[in-house]
Amino acid sequence: MNLLIIRLIIFAVVFYAGLKLYGIYRQRKLEHEAQHSKVNRHEGGKMVRCRWCEVHVPEDEALRDQEQWFCSSAHRDRFLQEQQDKGGTP
Repeated sequence: MNLLIIRLIIFAVVFYAGLKLYGIYRQRKLEHEAQHSKVNRHEGGKMVRCRWCEVHVPEDEALRDQEQWFCSSAHRDRFLQEQQDKGGTP
């Protein structure tokens, strides 16, 4: 009976250690993939300047309207509204 209890305790300890090691491995793998994708995302991408606030944003995230770039739809709308109020064309 004592041998069975000792075997169960050893099995539980080994199982717990295996789960912990797997968790550490998985966490490191996710961090590595996140870091790798972040590096790839910003490599070689073209940056454009928002016409309203002049902040540079990646071209694939920017909005384009009449050959002009904007960082958000709010800035696009404000710029177009300002142009209409002035009576000019954008």
